[in-house]
Amino acid sequence: MSTATRTTQDSNISGRDRNWHVVHHVVFPTDSDTDTLPLFVDFNAQRHAAVTSLRPTEATENEPAAENAPAEGAVAAQTNQLRSELLSGERSIHIPAHTRISMGTYFNAFPASYWRAYSSVDTVRLTVSTTGPCKVLVYRSTARGTSNRVVTLEMTGSAQFTDLPLAAFGDGGWYWFDVVTADTAVELAFAEWSVPEPDGYVPGTVSVAITTYNRPDFCVRNLKALGEADVLADVVDRFIITDQGNQKVRNEPGYDEVAATLGQKLVHLEQGNLGGSGGFARGMYEATSDDRSRYVMLLDDDVDVHPESILRAVKFGDFARRPTIVGGHMFNLYEKSVIHSFGERVNEYRFMWGSVDGVREAHDFAGSNLRTTPWMHRRVDVDYNGWWMCLIPTQIIREIGLALPVFIKWDDAEYGLRAKRAGYDTVSLPGVAVWHMPWTEKDDTIDWQAYYHARNRWLAALLYSPYAKGGNLPRESVLTDLRHLVSMQYSAAELRAMALEDLLGGPEHLHRTIGSRLPQVRKVRGSFSDAQVKKDLADFPPVKRVKPLHHGLEPRPPRGPITRAARLLAGAVHQMLPTRAAEAEYPEARVPALDLQWWRMATLDSALVSSADGTGASWYKRDDGTFKRMMGRSTRLHQRLHRDWDALARQYRDALPYYTSREAWAATFAASEPEPAAPRKDRS
Repeated sequence: MSTATRTTQDSNISGRDRNWHVVHHVVFPTDSDTDTLPLFVDFNAQRHAAVTSLRPTEATENEPAAENAPAEGAVAAQTNQLRSELLSGERSIHIPAHTRISMGTYFNAFPASYWRAYSSVDTVRLTVSTTGPCKVLVYRSTARGTSNRVVTLEMTGSAQFTDLPLAAFGDGGWYWFDVVTADTAVELAFAEWSVPEPDGYVPGTVSVAITTYNRPDFCVRNLKALGEADVLADVVDRFIITDQGNQKVRNEPGYDEVAATLGQKLVHLEQGNLGGSGGFARGMYEATSDDRSRYVMLLDDDVDVHPESILRAVKFGDFARRPTIVGGHMFNLYEKSVIHSFGERVNEYRFMWGSVDGVREAHDFAGSNLRTTPWMHRRVDVDYNGWWMCLIPTQIIREIGLALPVFIKWDDAEYGLRAKRAGYDTVSLPGVAVWHMPWTEKDDTIDWQAYYHARNRWLAALLYSPYAKGGNLPRESVLTDLRHLVSMQYSAAELRAMALEDLLGGPEHLHRTIGSRLPQVRKVRGSFSDAQVKKDLADFPPVKRVKPLHHGLEPRPPRGPITRAARLLAGAVHQMLPTRAAEAEYPEARVPALDLQWWRMATLDSALVSSADGTGASWYKRDDGTFKRMMGRSTRLHQRLHRDWDALARQYRDALPYYTSREAWAATFAASEPEPAAPRKDRS
């Protein structure tokens, strides 16, 4: 046993004594969805999430015999089969005799390095209660992902705790525990992680602000689940619903019952569609209108969230050294054991968001759980957290302002950069997460959102880029336009040009157009054939290739910068050739959405391209006149932006405090009319 660790046994211990505060319960899925099970419990303490029997004649005290491990193909089946048998409650689990399970999982391991880095806490207490004799083996890991056992608790059917130091977690590492049974089955009644309360500690409460647009079913379901969660009863002081759609939440079956249950805790607002930034700005505005809440949590409407995640974010905020933004990770709503976003940063030279170096996207915990994923043991420090789930202290909002009025895209990244400039950290805290549809399931850079992607990326660079003229962003932007044009994505190129023209007009357009620009964007986009999706492929002419493939070979991705540049130039030359009548009569090829690459499209004169969601297709058609006009426009706009960069940057930076102020947003809210309601659903 580590000499720095204290262990105590007492049948009355619960971890809730006067000087300690529970910040992290060991929890299990709140429903019967076995896809999430590997995130909570690892039934195979060796590798995979499957139960392994431990017979005394075939295994040591701590290590199951290798020959007893099930084949990988049996993992999912065994997990599904045993789900209802073993999980006996949201905080308890039945453990058969001669079995070992591990809590070295995403939701139940303790992220020690994050507490070490961002709080003054120097010790964490693990409290465990079982109904019978077993061993609790406590482990810690390093930033390299190696682990070692630090404590063994000999459980006798009563609660025990052990105090664990945080001093050695400077760069990474977690704590967790395994449970090993002998001849009898036991119940893990509960387990929890606590930290010592400082003198004068007062817990904070949170306003949960949900922005919704035509997802009333998600909204009512989440309100019900979170409103009924006992763990949140004293933590959430109100739910602020900002409804911006025409499928009203108030008309959704079950809403009246939820509203009656929440009572005065529910603040339900309706306004015109001001996008995510407008909806979340409204939540910030309401949460800072009084002193009730220490925090506001921004939460997307179309998510699944475990109530424990909200509790953990609030408690981490309470114990942080200074006001800190606490964000949650994003899991894939369709593949629930797959994490989609673990830590985000902004590359200031390119001025583009992306994963922090070392983070591996789309990691599946069902294949490799936390203990066997070395990169996840190194602490990940971020620039911002997505607003699918993000806790912001009201003190920070009062100091640096509300969301930037950009409708959608870059509002969360900009806010993290703004807070960072003001001296406030953002933490993406493991064990805090939602399940959300990942952006890999769609390509919103070529739909109506292309306007907001382009304008808001430029805007953020004008506000925060430390490089002259925006670093590499101008070059990337011109090349992006060219790739769209050689791909016959004229609608995306047009929206990007509109975005740059609006940006060059100055910051006054931000609030003025936030509620009106989207219909105009949709109308412009819909005038191009590449944006006109038809559900039935029979509505298009049959595919006929006018000229054969070069040497009979399908296009290959170019390798190396010289080859890419040559291929892009060749595509531009091809675009400028006059189109022939035969080329306009029939599409030359069918291109799946997954194969929609500029180097493939640059060889074609027309193509049927599947939509990203697989529901239809659109007809891309080459037009030399459109290409020349749009490429010339792009060149002129980028030249103007380069010339005026310094003046524009000063203009936007000087205007930022006003355009993110309560006063500016109040005027926009007042001018925003809610959409007319769609026909009321049958609530019988």
